[in-house]
Amino acid sequence: MLVLGGGSEIALATVQRMVADRCRTVVLAARKPEDLAHDAERLRSAGATTVDLVGFDSRDLTAHEKLIDEIFDRHGDIDLVLFAFGVLGDQQAFDKDPASAAEAAVTNFAGAISTGLQVAERFRRQGHGTLVFLSSVAGERVRKTNFVYGSTKAGLDGFAQGLGDALSGSGARVMIVRPGFVRSKMTEGLDEAPFATTPEQVASAITTGLARGSEIVWVPPVLRWVFVVFHHLPRPLWRLVSAR
Repeated sequence: MLVLGGGSEIALATVQRMVADRCRTVVLAARKPEDLAHDAERLRSAGATTVDLVGFDSRDLTAHEKLIDEIFDRHGDIDLVLFAFGVLGDQQAFDKDPASAAEAAVTNFAGAISTGLQVAERFRRQGHGTLVFLSSVAGERVRKTNFVYGSTKAGLDGFAQGLGDALSGSGARVMIVRPGFVRSKMTEGLDEAPFATTPEQVASAITTGLARGSEIVWVPPVLRWVFVVFHHLPRPLWRLVSAR
């Protein structure tokens, strides 16, 4: 199992579950892999025989092809790649500094395209594998209070859907995960949205979705129906709702 964005709380909770379910090789790719030494030891104690920590920056697009090839060549057959990197940012800060907004778009969206296409090609060659993308309900209908972040997730979600269609018949597949508000370090200090969840609950939904062969996983499931309603709200009403 390869995790791009290995320091993510959701990712680490998911890996913990996968190791408990007999996943034995884990590669955690992160901007500061040295910070994950304790997590790596915990995974080894849980049963992982190999835990590899590698440097990864989603913004360094020119380095991705070499990195993915090296990881696959070193570890051979990889069954699962979890795309868990991303930044939330602050809309007011983005308004004042458009360059930082563009950087967030590279991190959240362009980085996923670059790594996603490379992983997909490796999966095509080996004839199997699952790409799991951590999307967000924020991309389902973008709110004015975080529209830069929401738009990057909308782009990511669309890319993942298209990639899944392109991989049909290859033996490889895509699963998209759409959590709502997750109580984590990323959202610390923010007002909690309805139907809030935790990294552990998202991880549970991911492992259940993998076992079922799901294409899209909502966390919690009720958000699927909430956004059916939201999609049909007239824009003036949506502006009022999304400002909360």
